[in-house]
Amino acid sequence: MNISKNFQRFSISLVLLSMVMVGCNKNFITEFNPANRTTDNFYNTPGGYLNLVNSCYPLLRDLTQRKKLTHNSTDIFAENGSYGIFYNLANQVGSPKDVYDIRFNSTDGELQTYWDQLYREINRCNAAISREKAVVGGDAAVIANLVGQAKFLRALSYFWAVQQWGDIPMPLTESLTGSLEAKKSTAKEVYTQILKDLDEAIAVLPVTPSERGRASKGAAQFLQAKVYLTRGWNFNNSLGGSDADFTKSLALCDALIASNLYPMEKDWNTLFPIHNKNVNLETATLASSVVTANASKEVIFAVQYENPAFYKGDLNFDAATGIQGNNIHSQMGGGPSGIAQIAGAAAPYSVMKNVHIVNWVAYRLFDPKLDARYEGTYNSVSYATTSAAISLKNNTYSSNTTLNFVKGDTTAVIRAWNNPVLSASERGLNVAGGTKKYHVTNHDEMEGYAPINATTGVTDNMFWGKPMIWKFFQPGLPTSDGWGTWNEPLFRSAELYLMAAEAIVKGATGAKLGTADVYYNVVLDRALASNAGKAPARAANADDARDVPTNVVSYRATPATISIDMILDESAREFLGESFRWNDLKRTQTLISRGTKYNPWTKYGLGGTPQIKAMHYLRPIPQGMLDVTNPKIEQNPGY
Repeated sequence: MNISKNFQRFSISLVLLSMVMVGCNKNFITEFNPANRTTDNFYNTPGGYLNLVNSCYPLLRDLTQRKKLTHNSTDIFAENGSYGIFYNLANQVGSPKDVYDIRFNSTDGELQTYWDQLYREINRCNAAISREKAVVGGDAAVIANLVGQAKFLRALSYFWAVQQWGDIPMPLTESLTGSLEAKKSTAKEVYTQILKDLDEAIAVLPVTPSERGRASKGAAQFLQAKVYLTRGWNFNNSLGGSDADFTKSLALCDALIASNLYPMEKDWNTLFPIHNKNVNLETATLASSVVTANASKEVIFAVQYENPAFYKGDLNFDAATGIQGNNIHSQMGGGPSGIAQIAGAAAPYSVMKNVHIVNWVAYRLFDPKLDARYEGTYNSVSYATTSAAISLKNNTYSSNTTLNFVKGDTTAVIRAWNNPVLSASERGLNVAGGTKKYHVTNHDEMEGYAPINATTGVTDNMFWGKPMIWKFFQPGLPTSDGWGTWNEPLFRSAELYLMAAEAIVKGATGAKLGTADVYYNVVLDRALASNAGKAPARAANADDARDVPTNVVSYRATPATISIDMILDESAREFLGESFRWNDLKRTQTLISRGTKYNPWTKYGLGGTPQIKAMHYLRPIPQGMLDVTNPKIEQNPGY
């Protein structure tokens, strides 16, 4: 959408207003404003009001990049690799968010940033909603549509906030002056307001928005389905929910599915940037790699990045270019083997960091042989992008050999959990008995088996620790940039089927497609592609990387096997790195059970004693909010 130009005008108007107000000369203030331009008379025009609503969109970029609070500290993602625990190293201490100990408290900077950004977004939406009646002229239907967009975005922001903190302040009008008082509304009241906003948005939003990225009727209905689903669980009996909410959620899901406005893609991989696993053979460009994904009808609502030069975010933008792009591919990476790699801005693998590290379960929930999402999610082969010679003389398993690599050579392979090395000859020349020119890592050797380590005593300069998360990788990005142009989906129609399945398991009635397993298997069979109808097998003990690979269990659903945990497993496979996983576990009240089972740091806690408690289903109110309120806003219990 062409939000940027309008947003730039919005920013300019604020700058002009600031210039008028900062002078100390009274005559200057009162007499010199040649354009007579203020925010009030600007927003009262149809064009100015459009700019005001447009300004509500860019912050979605910043909000969705707070993934340390929405992805980490769950069953799937952690902030640190857990090799220390896996290899029984002494004195292991994980991140406060994963351990859930007293270090995770109101002073956490990520909490403060998320809180501030959410309320900045809420205030922008409030400004748009509050100023609707002051707009002079313009088409009434257009203005109503814009108000609907603002109400949708306000509902989304409050939904994200109430899941994190529970009872929260809920201003519904524009804040123009500072106030020391911040009265909390109950979570029940917040959910009631969210649903009211969405009812009103659904009534006026178009089925097909005028520009890609704007809120639509379908987006508001999707969000309402998730809100009803969440309220139905009625966390701590505090949301005002009931079993009827599950039936309401199911009805919305069924209606959106039946509309056929958002058909699922036949090939799951087309939802993400096109890329070749061998970067040396890449033919897609930065622009061409996202054309298909960004146009997918399966995507109901997405944060926009495809034209960053015309859609600037508020924070975290690239100082060199002045633009903000999608950094998801750089946050969930791992990077290639360090052998024979081009360094610097021209590196084909671009930026791949370890901000969000997957736990072993994120591999072992897949059937790598049948489920196409495993290969689509991970890249388990690293290729040389330049020439290099590697001496094995100082390795623990010294062979006085020098290996010469040229561009395109395989430098390392990581075997899937159900395809382990069975003989020494399948290993690389860098270990005893190996015959391969490249290093081969077994699944249970990932995350720290080989680099110089005083505990293991192993030295291996060819070791590669874990596969790259590849689903988000976009070719053609300079290493120094790190900002992609893939529009990041917030709502995909595949999730409608899993939400419907969850609602049915919780007792919803009136399903149009059948029992819960029918909805679930629609998503699964798309992932199985040519293997549709088969029963894929995941590791029975998905948390134990040492368990024998023959110990498996099917993840095809039947009426007898479908369960909330099974649906959460499927959601992990389908939406790894996309969905707000912490919110999913909070909603289903499985944060403790799945966290202590699948997140090694949460299970280990401090010295082997888990620290996570029921209080951690709510986050602490940030210290900055506590410090500026009078009377001081009440902190959440236990913090």
